[in-house]
Amino acid sequence: MDLAAQAFWLLPGSFGIARALGPSYSLRCVLFHDISPTDSPFTKGMNVNITPGKFEAALKFLTKYYTPVSLQDVLTDSGGRGLPPRPVLLTFDDAYASVAELAAPLCRQYGVPAIFFVNAAFLDNQRLAPDNLVCYVANVMGMETIRSAARAIPGAGSFELNSLSAVFGCFLPAISLDEREVFLETLRSLAGIDESRIAKEAGLYLTRKQLGNLASFNFEIGNHTYTHVHCRSLTREEFGPQVDRNKADLEAASGTEVRSFSQPYGSSKDLTRDLAEHLERSGHKAVFLSESVANPRGADPSHLDRISTPAEREANLFFEIEVLPRLRAVRNRLFRRSADLHGARTTGDGAQGFDRSHTRA
Repeated sequence: MDLAAQAFWLLPGSFGIARALGPSYSLRCVLFHDISPTDSPFTKGMNVNITPGKFEAALKFLTKYYTPVSLQDVLTDSGGRGLPPRPVLLTFDDAYASVAELAAPLCRQYGVPAIFFVNAAFLDNQRLAPDNLVCYVANVMGMETIRSAARAIPGAGSFELNSLSAVFGCFLPAISLDEREVFLETLRSLAGIDESRIAKEAGLYLTRKQLGNLASFNFEIGNHTYTHVHCRSLTREEFGPQVDRNKADLEAASGTEVRSFSQPYGSSKDLTRDLAEHLERSGHKAVFLSESVANPRGADPSHLDRISTPAEREANLFFEIEVLPRLRAVRNRLFRRSADLHGARTTGDGAQGFDRSHTRA
């Protein structure tokens, strides 16, 4: 991809060529997590780390070729007609202290507002986020300990847990919230971990004081669920403890309104109809995924996509922000069209059924 990105970037009028790929592309949303010079055992292998140098390079690129906007700008004109040319919204997920310590001062230096989506359960480093706990055990003790803990869940033997991506992408999304707690408790026991001590020593996460100070950096605080869960596994009864509690805790700690939500792990599969309705009722005015697909002009604020990129070179940033999201949008549109045609052909009366439906419209 590096060669393709470099070749595309060096073409005269590269932004215009990207536009020709279609479809329309309005708001660019870019996602970061942990800003750190090196990976730690708590993050190594999760692809959430970017060095301060790479992050600053990304800020320089974004402020040179795009116009940074705030959530308020997006909500004021959700149709995108009043947004400036090439608008970009910067976001951060999880509760990493490095965002307050390193990213926020750089964002203020370059005049870039941001949204920081936080899990209140991990403020003040009383416990570890599930991803960081799993990552730590895998890096220090190996994947066999992870597999042993997973066996506490009925049916877990069908999962081949040979990597962290299998744990986060296949196993955890498939189990209930109660089963996740059983898995994590078994993991702590097998690893002999004093979680509160390790969390305090690691200091991975924000303090409540740091959270409260972020408004002075033009950072808005958003909801990321209380304990970083796959939302597809939540029942309606669990929306309160995970969504509403997190919103209330963050508002109390920050002194500001929480009006946006980002899906942990970023998948549209987690934005169920029940959850979408609950988020609207509970005052969330924007919902973010992270599937790296272009947001079309007039995109619905309750379904905004983001691009996660560790790139530092301009060519790669351009390709990942400007080109690949358009191509993914085209791919998704073609897949939907193919699925619709396949569905029409398998209904029994095929094209006639389509014609009658069209006539009624």
